[in-house]
Amino acid sequence: MHVPDWLTLQQQRELVAACRAWAQGPVPIRRTRLPSGGVMSVQTVCVGWHWLPYRYSRTADDVNGARAAEFPGWMVELGRRALAEAYQNKREEMASADYTPDTALINFYDGQAKLGMHQDKDEKSAAPVVSLSIGDTCVFRVGNTATRTKPYTDIELASGDLFVFGGPSRYVYHGVPKVHEGTGDPATGLRTGRLNIAMRVTGLRDAP
Repeated sequence: MHVPDWLTLQQQRELVAACRAWAQGPVPIRRTRLPSGGVMSVQTVCVGWHWLPYRYSRTADDVNGARAAEFPGWMVELGRRALAEAYQNKREEMASADYTPDTALINFYDGQAKLGMHQDKDEKSAAPVVSLSIGDTCVFRVGNTATRTKPYTDIELASGDLFVFGGPSRYVYHGVPKVHEGTGDPATGLRTGRLNIAMRVTGLRDAP
């Protein structure tokens, strides 16, 4: 479900400020090193749980060993409002009231950063993923649940857009092949680049 212009300009500014604070620590923003030895071109900071390929931990054992920043209650409420907006029928609106994300992966893309086709499947919960975009517009590639190759659809996600994938589409392959550098509004507080905030329910209670 794609909801354009869902975030107000003020909400975008507040989220940019929050992300800047998280990027300073307790676990600073970094480019994640993959088991293959490659390094992701996007920069990532985590809230609630720290993501390592391909698992979650309360502590950033691949960075500085510090505990990830706490997941704030206001982000839980934001996630619930996002689901209520994306899912219009009554049953799904009722389910949105119980949605309790406990982690967010915050990715920063500069003009050269990309994200290959992948599934969000490291969580033990199949609850929806709530994705928010701020800054430069990107090409968001949405595929199918069986393969990272075609068929897929390219859509543009602009600053303030909400995108939710859940239900039968929860495990779709998706990626970001291109960022349109310089298309964002500096009034968001982000002079250049793109922020993506992806809220998830890990289904975890203790660190694995």
